[in-house]
Formats: sequence, structure tokens, C-alpha cells
Amino acid sequence: MKQLAFNIVFILFPLSTIAEPSLERGEYLVRGPAACGNCHTPQGPNGTDMTNELGGMMIEKNDMMEAWAANITPGSRVADWSDADLARAIREGIRPDGTVIGPPMPIGLYRGLSDDDLMSMVMFLRTIPSSDIETPLSTYNFPLPPAYGPPLETVSAPPSGVTVEYGAYLAGPVAHCTECHTTFGPKGPMFDTHLGAGGFEFHGPWGVSVAPNITSHQDGLAGYSDDDLKTIIVLGKRPDGSQMLPPMGYAYYATMSPEDLEAIVMYLRTIPPLPDP
Repeated sequence: MKQLAFNIVFILFPLSTIAEPSLERGEYLVRGPAACGNCHTPQGPNGTDMTNELGGMMIEKNDMMEAWAANITPGSRVADWSDADLARAIREGIRPDGTVIGPPMPIGLYRGLSDDDLMSMVMFLRTIPSSDIETPLSTYNFPLPPAYGPPLETVSAPPSGVTVEYGAYLAGPVAHCTECHTTFGPKGPMFDTHLGAGGFEFHGPWGVSVAPNITSHQDGLAGYSDDDLKTIIVLGKRPDGSQMLPPMGYAYYATMSPEDLEAIVMYLRTIPPLPDP
């Protein structure tokens, strides 16, 4: 699976010696652009159940899978995992017992999470109020890979700022925009040939929503201003005022800093044009 063109640097010495995690940064990411609760916080008839924040829920059931986003609060099985175990599960998709976490967890992109951001998220997850929801393991009617790549030692992100490179990091490993908005093939998102072209169908209580094209093509974002795109991302409203459907995590993205939002829009403008699939 091809990785996006953000700058990932691998350095061969232990993560713990260079990471400088921050609880504040972890909260910003988990409750903001990483939008962890968009899958891991249960949804009820009245919307998100914040009394069980990150308590887990079933997010997809079809002929191919019954996929559960696990309870990742201190009241779940992850309480017995070390911080390194939890970090590895998030970034590499490997549990402490060696089993592999399957889709829709976007491990292919999460492998690009920087050490600091990853450990900041782990630090914050340890502070979430415990939920006693028991989430089963997901089941798949197709084989999962033995791993999503070789073991990672250390990963660093591009310098933060309003740049294409940092926007690519945010839209890829952090917010995984490119996961949902890339056309899917038999083996998942086709980053090599259909990056950002859209077309994936999401099924939920709202009905069916289709991930739109986010390339610079006329079928995609060419007709939208930067302000239009920012409103779409954080409010889920089109320029004509009509409301867009879930599951995009608009409420989470609304908490992003103006600089991070600007960087994402800057990056989206650079995605090569592709027509709708």
C-alpha cells in the first residue's frame, strides 16, 4: 500500500528516548482531528453517548465482516496493556497477544503517526473515564494480513505549520481523510491509482452516504473556495446550505486549530485530479 508524500523519518533508537508526549496534545488529537470517538464512542438514538466516551460500538456488519471499534477506556481490556502495547496496537495494528486488528481501523495510515503524537494520545486515553461496555473482537470472512508492515522503531512528523507537508500528515496519519475518500478495491483503498477519488459507501441509520471526490478535479474540489471547504469540513454544510450526512466527524474537526485546518485545505489542493470512479 503506497504511503502519502509526507515526510516520515525512521531513526533506529528506542521511541521512549525521544518522545515528549503531552496530555494537552493527546486530548487535542483524540477529541479533535484524529476523531477517535467517531468510531469508538457509542451512538444512540439521540446521537453520541458521551457518558461512555470511547466505550466502543459495532460499526459495520455485512457479508464480509462484523467490525467492532473496541472499548479503549481504562475500564476495558486495554487497562492491562502497557503504554507500549497500546501504542503498538494503534500504530501497527498488533495486540499484545500477537493478533492483528482488522478494518476499518486505518493502520496503513496510522503507521505514519509520529512518536510524540502517538504517545500523547496514549497518555490521554489513560485519563478517559472508564466505561464497562464489553466489546467483542471483530470477525472477518477474509484473511487478515500477518502484519501491516515491518516493526516500527521511530517515526517523526513534518514540522507543524501551514504547509502542504504538514497538511498531508494531518489528512493522512492523523485524520485519515485519505482513507475514507480514496476509492476502495479488493484489498482496500487504492492509494496508487485512486487517491482521493471517493466512491466508498457508508451504511448507517442515516441511510447510505458516499465519500465524495476530494481531488483537484472538477468532479472534486475544483469548484469550491477555501472557505467553502473549511465549512464543509467543520460544519458538514455545502455552499448552498444543505447538510451533509455522517459518518464524517464534523464535530471533531470543528475543534481543530485554524492553522491545522488551513494546512489540510492547502494539502487537498495538491491531490492530483481524478474523475469520480
